[in-house]
Amino acid sequence: MAVRNPRTSPYSNYNFTVQLGDQGRSETTDLGGFSSVSGIGTEQNVAEYRNGNDRAFRVRKIPGLHKVTDVSLKRGIINSADFWEWIQQARTDSVGAFRDVTITLNDEAGRGVEGWKLINCFPMKYTGPQLEGKGGGDVAIEELTLSAEGFEFVAATTA
Repeated sequence: MAVRNPRTSPYSNYNFTVQLGDQGRSETTDLGGFSSVSGIGTEQNVAEYRNGNDRAFRVRKIPGLHKVTDVSLKRGIINSADFWEWIQQARTDSVGAFRDVTITLNDEAGRGVEGWKLINCFPMKYTGPQLEGKGGGDVAIEELTLSAEGFEFVAATTA
Protein backbone atom coordinates (compact mmCIF):
# COMPACT_ATOMS: atom_id res chain seq x y z
CA MET A 1 0.00 0.00 0.00
CA ALA A 2 1.38 3.40 -0.96
CA VAL A 3 2.07 5.76 1.92
CA ARG A 4 1.15 9.33 1.17
CA ASN A 5 3.52 12.10 2.09
CA PRO A 6 1.95 14.30 4.78
CA ARG A 7 1.24 17.70 3.31
CA THR A 8 -0.63 20.61 4.83
CA SER A 9 -1.21 22.75 1.74
CA PRO A 10 -3.16 21.66 -1.36
CA TYR A 11 -1.46 21.23 -4.71
CA SER A 12 -1.74 23.96 -7.33
CA ASN A 13 -4.02 23.19 -10.27
CA TYR A 14 -1.75 24.60 -12.97
CA ASN A 15 0.85 21.81 -13.03
CA PHE A 16 -0.49 18.76 -14.88
CA THR A 17 0.18 16.48 -17.83
CA VAL A 18 -2.12 14.66 -20.26
CA GLN A 19 -0.97 11.42 -21.86
CA LEU A 20 -2.61 9.38 -24.61
CA GLY A 21 -2.18 5.61 -24.53
CA ASP A 22 -1.47 3.57 -27.63
CA GLN A 23 -4.20 1.03 -28.19
CA GLY A 24 -3.06 -2.44 -27.21
CA ARG A 25 0.36 -1.25 -26.02
CA SER A 26 1.68 0.04 -22.72
CA GLU A 27 3.36 3.08 -24.29
CA THR A 28 1.96 6.57 -23.82
CA THR A 29 2.65 9.86 -25.54
CA ASP A 30 2.11 13.38 -24.29
CA LEU A 31 -1.01 14.82 -25.91
CA GLY A 32 0.22 18.41 -25.74
CA GLY A 33 0.41 21.28 -23.31
CA PHE A 34 -3.07 22.12 -22.10
CA SER A 35 -4.22 25.28 -20.37
CA SER A 36 -7.35 23.63 -18.98
CA VAL A 37 -8.80 20.20 -18.22
CA SER A 38 -12.36 20.13 -16.90
CA GLY A 39 -15.12 17.63 -16.25
CA ILE A 40 -13.16 14.81 -14.62
CA GLY A 41 -15.73 12.79 -12.73
CA THR A 42 -17.91 9.75 -12.36
CA GLU A 43 -21.54 9.28 -11.35
CA GLN A 44 -23.27 6.26 -9.82
CA ASN A 45 -26.92 5.69 -10.63
CA VAL A 46 -29.17 4.45 -7.84
CA ALA A 47 -32.11 2.11 -8.29
CA GLU A 48 -34.88 2.40 -5.72
CA TYR A 49 -36.66 -0.78 -4.73
CA ARG A 50 -39.15 -1.84 -2.08
CA ASN A 51 -40.04 -5.37 -1.11
CA GLY A 52 -43.80 -5.84 -0.93
CA ASN A 53 -43.52 -7.42 2.51
CA ASP A 54 -41.17 -4.82 4.06
CA ARG A 55 -42.48 -3.60 7.44
CA ALA A 56 -40.70 -0.26 7.08
CA PHE A 57 -42.40 2.15 4.72
CA ARG A 58 -39.24 3.11 2.82
CA VAL A 59 -37.29 2.22 -0.28
CA ARG A 60 -34.05 0.35 -0.51
CA LYS A 61 -31.32 1.96 -2.58
CA ILE A 62 -29.28 -0.32 -4.79
CA PRO A 63 -26.18 0.78 -6.72
CA GLY A 64 -26.79 0.72 -10.46
CA LEU A 65 -24.65 1.51 -13.45
CA HIS A 66 -21.96 4.14 -13.24
CA LYS A 67 -20.95 6.55 -15.93
CA VAL A 68 -18.00 8.82 -16.59
CA THR A 69 -18.57 12.50 -17.32
CA ASP A 70 -17.25 14.04 -20.52
CA VAL A 71 -13.84 15.69 -20.16
CA SER A 72 -12.82 18.88 -21.99
CA LEU A 73 -9.22 19.66 -22.87
CA LYS A 74 -8.24 23.18 -23.96
CA ARG A 75 -4.93 24.30 -25.39
CA GLY A 76 -3.42 27.03 -27.48
CA ILE A 77 -3.20 26.04 -31.11
CA ILE A 78 0.20 24.74 -32.07
CA ASN A 79 1.37 23.33 -35.37
CA SER A 80 0.30 19.80 -34.47
CA ALA A 81 -2.03 17.34 -36.15
CA ASP A 82 -2.49 14.93 -33.21
CA PHE A 83 -6.09 16.04 -32.53
CA TRP A 84 -7.04 15.73 -36.18
CA GLU A 85 -5.42 12.32 -36.61
CA TRP A 86 -7.34 10.98 -33.61
CA ILE A 87 -10.62 12.60 -34.73
CA GLN A 88 -10.17 11.14 -38.22
CA GLN A 89 -9.45 7.72 -36.75
CA ALA A 90 -12.65 7.95 -34.64
CA ARG A 91 -14.62 8.82 -37.78
CA THR A 92 -13.26 5.98 -39.90
CA ASP A 93 -12.16 3.25 -37.48
CA SER A 94 -14.87 3.67 -34.82
CA VAL A 95 -13.96 1.44 -31.85
CA GLY A 96 -10.39 1.18 -33.14
CA ALA A 97 -9.92 4.78 -32.01
CA PHE A 98 -10.48 4.02 -28.31
CA ARG A 99 -7.52 5.12 -26.20
CA ASP A 100 -6.81 5.48 -22.51
CA VAL A 101 -6.02 9.02 -21.41
CA THR A 102 -4.15 9.69 -18.17
CA ILE A 103 -4.25 13.10 -16.50
CA THR A 104 -1.61 13.57 -13.82
CA LEU A 105 -1.41 16.36 -11.26
CA ASN A 106 2.21 17.23 -10.43
CA ASP A 107 3.81 18.80 -7.41
CA GLU A 108 6.11 21.81 -7.56
CA ALA A 109 9.07 19.61 -8.53
CA GLY A 110 7.15 18.04 -11.44
CA ARG A 111 6.55 14.67 -9.74
CA GLY A 112 3.16 13.02 -10.21
CA VAL A 113 1.07 13.08 -7.04
CA GLU A 114 -2.44 12.12 -8.19
CA GLY A 115 -3.83 10.83 -11.43
CA TRP A 116 -7.04 10.02 -13.25
CA LYS A 117 -7.20 7.43 -15.99
CA LEU A 118 -10.02 7.68 -18.51
CA ILE A 119 -10.56 4.25 -20.05
CA ASN A 120 -11.62 3.71 -23.67
CA CYS A 121 -11.81 7.38 -24.64
CA PHE A 122 -12.61 8.78 -28.02
CA PRO A 123 -12.91 12.37 -29.25
CA MET A 124 -16.59 13.29 -29.40
CA LYS A 125 -16.33 17.02 -30.10
CA TYR A 126 -13.79 19.50 -31.39
CA THR A 127 -14.22 23.26 -31.10
CA GLY A 128 -11.88 25.55 -32.99
CA PRO A 129 -10.72 28.96 -31.83
CA GLN A 130 -12.68 32.18 -31.78
CA LEU A 131 -10.85 34.34 -34.29
CA GLU A 132 -11.03 38.12 -34.09
CA GLY A 133 -9.20 40.74 -36.14
CA LYS A 134 -8.97 43.36 -33.39
CA GLY A 135 -5.20 42.93 -33.09
CA GLY A 136 -5.06 41.81 -29.45
CA GLY A 137 -2.56 39.48 -27.93
CA ASP A 138 -5.04 36.70 -27.13
CA VAL A 139 -4.03 33.11 -27.82
CA ALA A 140 -6.12 31.02 -30.25
CA ILE A 141 -7.58 28.19 -28.13
CA GLU A 142 -8.90 24.86 -29.40
CA GLU A 143 -11.00 22.45 -27.33
CA LEU A 144 -11.37 18.68 -27.51
CA THR A 145 -14.17 16.91 -25.61
CA LEU A 146 -13.60 13.27 -24.74
CA SER A 147 -16.11 10.56 -23.98
CA ALA A 148 -14.89 7.69 -21.79
CA GLU A 149 -16.31 4.33 -20.78
CA GLY A 150 -14.37 3.94 -17.54
CA PHE A 151 -12.59 5.93 -14.88
CA GLU A 152 -10.05 5.05 -12.21
CA PHE A 153 -7.66 6.80 -9.87
CA VAL A 154 -3.96 6.34 -10.52
CA ALA A 155 -1.60 6.22 -7.58
CA ALA A 156 1.31 8.63 -7.38
CA THR A 157 4.33 7.38 -9.31
CA THR A 158 6.86 9.01 -7.02
CA ALA A 159 7.32 9.26 -3.28
